[in-house]
Amino acid sequence: MQKIYPAIPVLKEDEGKIIEISYKPEAKYLLSAGQAISRFLNELKNGRIIGRKCYGCNRILVPPRIYCEICFKATDEWIYIRDIGKVVTAVVSYITVDARKAEKHEVVGIIEFIDAPGQGIFHRINVNPENVINRKIFGVTVRAVWKNINERKGDINDILYFEPIEEIK
Repeated sequence: MQKIYPAIPVLKEDEGKIIEISYKPEAKYLLSAGQAISRFLNELKNGRIIGRKCYGCNRILVPPRIYCEICFKATDEWIYIRDIGKVVTAVVSYITVDARKAEKHEVVGIIEFIDAPGQGIFHRINVNPENVINRKIFGVTVRAVWKNINERKGDINDILYFEPIEEIK
């Protein structure tokens, strides 16, 4: 009889030649997010969105970067922006962030910030999936809905989702 292992069929003549060891590592590590993203995450914990201004190409970079990828100059100053943007793209997802089947659908997409044209983040959008399927959500103005201040951790999920602040037509 043939034993089946994940993605690799094992033939009868190969039985006993394969060793399988399962363990759960207890890896402890620290990862620095860097100067710009660390500040960005700290500001999210405070319910604010911050970017970096590049005077070389006159853009506000969100998420912030210390060097501009367009003109290759160091960015010049920190700029707070409003948590308001427009939906650039959206999709109804049935897959979780760790690639498992979701119990319930989730609408996710790119939000372009009003105060930082051409810049945005990928996040959850609290809308009826029909508005994505019929393409009515694109271009709609949305605002961030934040976790309660005592629940924030300093990560992107401190923003629960974005929701429309105008009627979807």
